[in-house]
Amino acid sequence: MKHVLAIDEGTTGVTCLMIREDGSVVGRGYREITQYFPQPGWVEHDGAEIFDRTLESAREAIASSGATPDTIGITNQRETVLIWDRPTGTPVSRAIVWQDRRTTPRCNELRSQEERISRVTGLKLDPYFSATKIEYLLREHELVKRARDGSLAAGTIDTWLIWKLTGGTEHVTDPTNASRTMLYDIESGKWSAEMCDLFAVPMDILPEIRASSGDFGIARADMFGTPIPINGVAGDQQAALFGQGCWKAGEGKNTYGTGAFLLVNTGNIRPKDGGGLLTTIACDERGSHVFALESSIFIAGAAVQWLRDGLGIISNASETEALAKSLRSNDGVYFVPALVGLGAPHWEPDARGTIVGLTRGTTRAHFARAALEAMAYGTADVLTTMQDLSGVAFQRLRVDGGASANDWLLQFQSDILGVPVERPDIIETTALGAGGLAGISRGVWSSAEEFLGTRKFTTYSPSGEAPERVASMAGWRRAVRATLAHARDTE
Repeated sequence: MKHVLAIDEGTTGVTCLMIREDGSVVGRGYREITQYFPQPGWVEHDGAEIFDRTLESAREAIASSGATPDTIGITNQRETVLIWDRPTGTPVSRAIVWQDRRTTPRCNELRSQEERISRVTGLKLDPYFSATKIEYLLREHELVKRARDGSLAAGTIDTWLIWKLTGGTEHVTDPTNASRTMLYDIESGKWSAEMCDLFAVPMDILPEIRASSGDFGIARADMFGTPIPINGVAGDQQAALFGQGCWKAGEGKNTYGTGAFLLVNTGNIRPKDGGGLLTTIACDERGSHVFALESSIFIAGAAVQWLRDGLGIISNASETEALAKSLRSNDGVYFVPALVGLGAPHWEPDARGTIVGLTRGTTRAHFARAALEAMAYGTADVLTTMQDLSGVAFQRLRVDGGASANDWLLQFQSDILGVPVERPDIIETTALGAGGLAGISRGVWSSAEEFLGTRKFTTYSPSGEAPERVASMAGWRRAVRATLAHARDTE
């Protein structure tokens, strides 16, 4: 059988999977990545270490599988950037990680350009994205002249890994990663000369953009014992969207982690801006670019962690399912987990966590149920906004992440949305998506449908009546209004 090596380079570590053409994972490797915090709000990675850990993890996965990969797919932490010397392949400094906030003052200087930046790139002006990071590195390390004379290369981590794996022959990226830099024109599909000029980034320093499923060069024989083509690249959340089979307009996925990452494919038509959502690039079934709406809910599984670590009313997260099942309803108890403010679609940084509806009859079961319900309600709020902006009818939600193991949550999510919720048998969808993009290009699978056919899904179908959904959401929105009122009433 043919095999795909899927490299998932994340923020805290690198996971590599060897995926056989029948869809089974036959090899696995993992290495942690060191986090550097040189100043408050600064987060850095060592680019050389990232590459070394990637090689170690990949070689472990290959060795444990006993097979040789036919192709390589790469997915990566997005927005993190690195600049390196072209002749030597040596980074000029540590990489600036997506979490880093050091360029906040620069973003504040550009507020008058915010609307224009959003129109061109689909993104909100924020230090989260790559443009101000590259600008900062060029300025602080006095590299502008070298950038202009062609002796430097810049890129997100996918670009860095490909450069190293191919021995410096390929300086490339894909549209999903390019769309997170704030230097990419989301409609033309090219680097924006206007944005590069605004952020003082010479365009020649940026990689060539290639389709997410296709030719990204060949990893040299000294990397894995034989030359292996690289045929798939996508940023982590878009790779997960592809790995979940969300290739058509109206299909989306939610990753229930500490927070919740939602992406919905909106097809070939760019959705309207608004609601605090991001417009980004995703992949269709051929790996060609389509538009997607993206948002993150700040607190999801972290609310359950708070019940365990902050209040001590549960000893582990798995208890919440039995506690939620023990109640016939929430008895009017709602928890708005604005523990770090409210994100989309409300965007109120001063909001704080709120619990309403408490009575003498309230128990720890109500707290557990309210925390799970909040994940479903928050998801429904954002998906409603996404549907309104895109004009695309939402068909289903595919899910992954740690909290997706909770059957009660997924059934409740389906009931609230009124559409099926589907959980895959393998929830490492980020790596699987990168592997799928590579394998389809290389012929491991003849089509995206054949790739997805190797997977099994558990489906949760709506069981409640529409009036019940409406009443539940009305109670949630009333609780959110109370939270917002408390945050905004400063008298």
